[in-house]
Amino acid sequence: MSSAPSGVRSGSGRKLRVLRGAARLLAAAGLAWDAYLHAHLADQYDVVTATISQGDLFRIEAALASLAALLVLVWQRLPGDLFAWMVAAGGLALLLIYRYVDVGRLGPIPNMYEPLWFGDKKLVVVAEAIAVVATAFLLITHPLAQRYRGRRRAGRRPRRT
Repeated sequence: MSSAPSGVRSGSGRKLRVLRGAARLLAAAGLAWDAYLHAHLADQYDVVTATISQGDLFRIEAALASLAALLVLVWQRLPGDLFAWMVAAGGLALLLIYRYVDVGRLGPIPNMYEPLWFGDKKLVVVAEAIAVVATAFLLITHPLAQRYRGRRRAGRRPRRT
């Protein structure tokens, strides 16, 4: 039995559902914008090649971000949210690494070092950062995560003073 009145419980649950819905929309919008910009810029980067071109890598990112946006909106399950977070966080991490570090060519991957900030790159950073934060919120507030935290709290002994 819960000691909290049922009205308080349902109100906080309703607020969490609304926040999670807003986070889903933000995550999907960020991922969709990420997908659009990578698809839009891909042909400009086809000249940067090793075994695979940077343009092809941009197309792969666009496809993954599109799939992640769909999963976040339509499937709404923990694996889909985790996939979306990985796509957004991975894209953001790689963009920042190749902005600040000249990694060089890595096997079949071309040297993608580009130390300049320009409009579309800034937009991608913002879109991916929004998607990272929104999907992190979805992961943290997932019912399984809440249940796990609740069990951990219930199992702790009170502190002695």
